[in-house]
Amino acid sequence: MIQSMTGYGKTTVDLPDKKVTIEIKSLNSKAMDLSVRMAPLYREKEMEIRGEITRALERGKVDFTLWIEKKEEALPAAPLNRGLIEAYYKGIKEMAAATGIPEPSDWFATLLRLPDVMVKNDSPELAEEEWSVVHAAAGESLRQLVEFRKQEGAALEKTFREKIANIARLLDTLEPYEKERVGKIKERILEALHNTLDTDYDRNRLEQELIYYIEKLDVHEEKQRLGNHLAYFLTTLDGGAGQGKKLGFIAQEMGREINTLGSKSNHALMQKIVVQMKDELEQIKEQVLNVL
Repeated sequence: MIQSMTGYGKTTVDLPDKKVTIEIKSLNSKAMDLSVRMAPLYREKEMEIRGEITRALERGKVDFTLWIEKKEEALPAAPLNRGLIEAYYKGIKEMAAATGIPEPSDWFATLLRLPDVMVKNDSPELAEEEWSVVHAAAGESLRQLVEFRKQEGAALEKTFREKIANIARLLDTLEPYEKERVGKIKERILEALHNTLDTDYDRNRLEQELIYYIEKLDVHEEKQRLGNHLAYFLTTLDGGAGQGKKLGFIAQEMGREINTLGSKSNHALMQKIVVQMKDELEQIKEQVLNVL
């Protein structure tokens, strides 16, 4: 079964001190276009995540986001550098005594504004137990996206089969008009000769010219090739995921044969059928861009 390149997956993990949310979405693209945004704590695992996504999705414009929401009860109090604060306090008192400048009325407000009184937290290390849980959640988000792609792919396949069947049906309706066209072409040429030439003409040569002209307008080979392309498109659909580019190439070949049919038709009803075939094919081309 073919897969779409459109997909979405989202998973949330509740940890003791935070909630981790993982979201992944994809759209169609000619190659793998992957964007990864992760909270600083998990960035050391970015290459691992990139490799897993690339192997699972093959191509598409993919956005992977992992972010953290700290729980209020888990938010740490800002640590103070007590030794430095005491040194600032002692230094200010000595300066006030030596210069006669009044001491601050609000010591805490003054001291907390001084440099480096707040102790900076070192970056926490990622525990393997925590990463194991988060990694599993990321895998679940990826699985959801792949399942989404399969569902979309099934809908696309149904549409493709309907459109291919419509083109095949329209192709079959060309035959009676094709036979009628040959007789009309011959009749029109003979009538033009009788109306414009007063002298006799070589009928054998005329027959040869008619055969040459009618052969140039013959669409038997184009019909046969188009029929083969239709069958090949359906066979490729059965080939499973990863057939998007191939289906696109086949659709291009189908377009060439339909265009040639239109240029050779020389018959109003045949050309109308060709236009309908082009319409069906255009819808296939639009949708095939989203096939993996």
